[in-house]
Amino acid sequence: MLLCLTTACSPRDFLTRRLATDLIAGSDSFKATQKFWLRTGTTSNQDYYSPESMVLQHRGWITADKVACPPAVAPPPCWDVALSPLGVGIFRDLIPANTLQSQYFGVPVAHRELVGVTGISKNGAVADVDFVWKWLPLNEVGQALYAGGVLYKSTVAFRLYDDGWRVVEGTTPKSNQSLDEALKNAQPAQ
Repeated sequence: MLLCLTTACSPRDFLTRRLATDLIAGSDSFKATQKFWLRTGTTSNQDYYSPESMVLQHRGWITADKVACPPAVAPPPCWDVALSPLGVGIFRDLIPANTLQSQYFGVPVAHRELVGVTGISKNGAVADVDFVWKWLPLNEVGQALYAGGVLYKSTVAFRLYDDGWRVVEGTTPKSNQSLDEALKNAQPAQ
């Protein structure tokens, strides 16, 4: 303790699981809300049969009729997708008012919850931190798309600066993985 006081160490100089948890959970990338992009109107067969679209179909929130594909949309067949009356009720309060006339809009559906840090591997002024997280639904659409409480495992890079440890955010050309990349590349935990 006396050594830290004389060398001006701060609690951020020591990368502990608690510090890593606080830095990951407080980062902009981790706190970003997950959006589901709903597309109505003419869509490709591939989009209509995507896993997310299949969930909406199963819930009875969207309907579709087979239509001819416009030149820019392929492969055939194409579908004219619309919200069902039930879907209108579900999405009404979730669609931003300025996008009501649009056929493509983002709906916030979930945010991340950090379950815990599972390991830290330090090498001088850099470290890799393994952690587990899950999606928490924000609404009925989120509950449909992110049901089951699936856990994801990710690894993120940390770097020691003069003011303490920081999580690496954004994209980085270095071998350490940023938090954005870690969340994008997350794998279901076993």
